[in-house]
Amino acid sequence: MSGELGQPEAGPSHAGLDLPNPGRNGAWVPGGVIRRAGPQGRRSWIQKVLEQITDSPLQWVTPSEVVPVAVLAVQRYLLEDEPRDTIPKPPLYCYDVTISDGVYREKCYLDPSLNFLVYKNILKVGIEMKISRVSCLYNEKRLGQGILCIDNVHCGDTLETISLETPFRNSAHQEVPERPLRGGKSHYLPLWNNEDPYGDIWLTNKQPEEHNFNDTKIISLSDLEMTWSSRRNFPALLVRILHKSKLRYYGKPDKKLIEPYQTFLEVADSSGMVSVIMWNALCPEWYKSLRVGLVLLLQDYSVKKSYPCRMQPLPVDPQIRSISSMEICLNFRDPPTKIIIIPEKQVKPEWRLPKLNHHFVTRAELDNMAENHICDVIGILVFVGRVQRSKKKDSQEDFWSYRWVHIADGTSDQPFIVELFSTSQPEIFENIYPMTYFVCTQLKVVRNDAQIPKLLYLTTTNESRVFITGHKGQPYTNDIKDADQPSTSQAARRESQSQERDDNNWHQDDDPMGPPYFPATHETLSPTKKKRIVQGPSAKLIPVPQPETSAQTRGNRPETPNIFQYQESPSPSAQGKARKTISDRWESPLWREKKLGLMDHLHYSCIHTESIPRKFVLGHRKFLTEQFNSQPAKYTPPEGKPPKLEDFKSARSLGHFEITILGLNQEIAIDVAFLPMYSPEDLRTSQMDTLLTSMNYSCVFPPTTASNDRLPRALASDIIKAVSKLDKVRIICVLDICNLGNNKVEVYLHRIYSPNNTS
Repeated sequence: MSGELGQPEAGPSHAGLDLPNPGRNGAWVPGGVIRRAGPQGRRSWIQKVLEQITDSPLQWVTPSEVVPVAVLAVQRYLLEDEPRDTIPKPPLYCYDVTISDGVYREKCYLDPSLNFLVYKNILKVGIEMKISRVSCLYNEKRLGQGILCIDNVHCGDTLETISLETPFRNSAHQEVPERPLRGGKSHYLPLWNNEDPYGDIWLTNKQPEEHNFNDTKIISLSDLEMTWSSRRNFPALLVRILHKSKLRYYGKPDKKLIEPYQTFLEVADSSGMVSVIMWNALCPEWYKSLRVGLVLLLQDYSVKKSYPCRMQPLPVDPQIRSISSMEICLNFRDPPTKIIIIPEKQVKPEWRLPKLNHHFVTRAELDNMAENHICDVIGILVFVGRVQRSKKKDSQEDFWSYRWVHIADGTSDQPFIVELFSTSQPEIFENIYPMTYFVCTQLKVVRNDAQIPKLLYLTTTNESRVFITGHKGQPYTNDIKDADQPSTSQAARRESQSQERDDNNWHQDDDPMGPPYFPATHETLSPTKKKRIVQGPSAKLIPVPQPETSAQTRGNRPETPNIFQYQESPSPSAQGKARKTISDRWESPLWREKKLGLMDHLHYSCIHTESIPRKFVLGHRKFLTEQFNSQPAKYTPPEGKPPKLEDFKSARSLGHFEITILGLNQEIAIDVAFLPMYSPEDLRTSQMDTLLTSMNYSCVFPPTTASNDRLPRALASDIIKAVSKLDKVRIICVLDICNLGNNKVEVYLHRIYSPNNTS
């Protein structure tokens, strides 16, 4: 960035390209542009295109030579309305694409008409791409500067590896912090949601510092509540963080805010608990450094009447009074708030700051908990689903990111089933895998005992936090130790105590598991410890159907294409039999008569590799985790030659079924996929005695007469027989369409209704 500028300017930013200067033949041109020959005298294709634009009377050109370039980054941001726009437009997210021609790197602006290539996961990092038309968007406030725009592309295959040693042609593109090419925003957004902190503006270097309280006047929250409306200056607050919310991004095209972020902290002293709102530029500076349990000294804050529609989370201790008449506001200016993290060793007992009090529950206790009850859980991950997205209400371009996980704590045959939305902790959300300890706080119980099978799972709230952790140093450690509490997980407590004996051997994992205070644990867990929690009192683990009706009520796709599921490895003989293809099939006489005379036959029964759940292999955890996360915004070279996804064993022993549905007019048919799951000892599946109920919940009940080695074939035969009973029966089908990118589309049979159940 140029040192002469203060606030970012609207329009093309100064971090664009400096156009070649025909009057100079030296190595440098204005703006720090490097102009030199590449290795072995090879000229840069990017440089040649820029020269072609300079010589063209048009604002766009078709390159005289189209050569493949590599995609190194795809970064998203919100573009403000132009001054000439009289009517505010809906949010318009733009993308900057960094390419490399082997000689130079260049950051380019992607024409919004090509945004769909990103949505469909066609344009992504690591691929080869050919650009067939480019244009230039000039910055009229700075002479000789402009932005290279990509107007037409052809996206190719993924490259085996791409060198990151190639320099930027424009030195402004490598400055820190990174800036979008257009608009006045100072930062990029995460590629797939707005809740996660992304980029180098998010600091993590705030440390506790001792404070001399001799000249500091402190006011209690209760006294502030009674006097704030008549005060002009407020004494300092000394409080402990009890809850921390995920980030909220409220940027709009017509708002000229540089960093429009907001987060809530629930803080308390001995007199009560109040909401603290951190605004705008303070969020990138402080959000990642603040965690639940820290003691803060707040100075130069402001106070306002609380927002009536927001519901505060419950205090961690029922004896703490919730103050809902006011809110504390922390701002970067007007006035600039001063925040100090007080070291725990300096915290005095006479301050009477509240202690954290987590409410850990066991899986056995969950069965008796009421709907909307808030609880915390701890255990071992035994299943991790793919990252999915759900469109936000009344929004065309904003999405929630979420995934499903199963957590076992050893108190029940059933795991916790958790709908895990992004908690603004991407370093954890994107790096979870089976067989690691997992803690999740502030979960809400979702249940429906009236339906068959009964619905029971947990979902995250705005204040939920997740940890991949050994327990040392975490704010909830003491709660795993308060032992006479019936709501505390006995299994988790035993594991915590056994782990703490090994504290001296713990070390930070090589993977980016999170901030330094999140020690990873998979290196120190013995197989015996893991197996004791995973298998529990009955010494077995069974797969559990996903609560698909939860997805249905939100209008989302069901959880059929999940990813990881832990299972004991079968014996060599069983593995050999599992590889045999089951070819049972049934065809209706009506279908044989009509299939040759159809107007259209839609074939969507193919199941792609990405949608098949795989058995987890610890040695390939990084590869497997990357495969089923959302695509990254920046390219990372693979470590060695990566394996192929299809080489990993499937965790779904039944495979899938291809079902053809004929329209009522018998002119159009569609092939769809049905992916059942089965649970030999799950009592809920015993109520599924027809194909209709099986398809409704994507699980089937195995026949009791079948031996383990004949189970898949016996189940397949039963489904085929059930299908034959629906010959010529009119049904209503609900289908789910999944776009996996790269022109891969799958259609699943979500629900099926008989005529008697359509109401």
